[in-house]
Amino acid sequence: MENQSLTTTEAFGEEAFRSEASMKSCSAESFLKENERIDDLQRNGYRIIQSPDKFRFGMDAVLLSGFVRVRRGGNVLDLGTGTGIIPILLEAKTQASHLTGLEIQAESADMARRSVCLNHLENKIDIVTGDIKEAELIFKAASFDVVTSNPPYMIGEHGLTNPDAPKAIARHEILCTLDDVVRNAAKLLKTGGSFFMVHRPFRLAEIINIMTRYKLEPKRMRLVYPYVDKEPNMVLIEGCRGGKSRMTVEKPLIVYKAPNVYTDEICEKFGY
Repeated sequence: MENQSLTTTEAFGEEAFRSEASMKSCSAESFLKENERIDDLQRNGYRIIQSPDKFRFGMDAVLLSGFVRVRRGGNVLDLGTGTGIIPILLEAKTQASHLTGLEIQAESADMARRSVCLNHLENKIDIVTGDIKEAELIFKAASFDVVTSNPPYMIGEHGLTNPDAPKAIARHEILCTLDDVVRNAAKLLKTGGSFFMVHRPFRLAEIINIMTRYKLEPKRMRLVYPYVDKEPNMVLIEGCRGGKSRMTVEKPLIVYKAPNVYTDEICEKFGY
């Protein structure tokens, strides 16, 4: 899923459980639909299609893409890709051979495909409409070097459920749970492959427990703070399928040094 303030649409049916072919050609007029816009990603000249009311990526997706490590020639899967922000950012950053985004909400997946086409990345990125809970049926077991996810953060009792269905799906575990994400990531990763996720610190104990249960040994973690004097509001975590027990906790990542002013690290490492 995309940032928890962003989201996709509720419409999906039988097509949600089948792969869809990438768009092979696009005309300029086919890129945008009503209430959509094209935004500059400040990466390799890449742009992304977004809807101001529904489909906008957030800082968590950007930070996750910066935290992810992909070896040259790696095969990458993003679970709950939303409008495709993470595969596009990773294509700009890494030398992955191929990237795939899995998204259950049809309208969001369509927007992601159009962004892939807009950036002429049809040969590098595929967007598949499908359910994370069915990922092991859509893809071959142990077929990816890297799996990433920016999943819904909230369970039922956490916060208010947004009355707008797409936003609720992005924020709350309505269509998939943390267990669904981690379990399927473990099945799809090669032995020694890496799982990367952004989540909320208040669920960290649960995250580590579930990752360990599915043999995704936590190897690296970084807490993200909005300001130096505030509590962390995000955690970036990496696990290795079949890895040995040993985790590195990296120095804190501070996003802002003043209201609307990014820290030097955010500007230098993430380009904002």
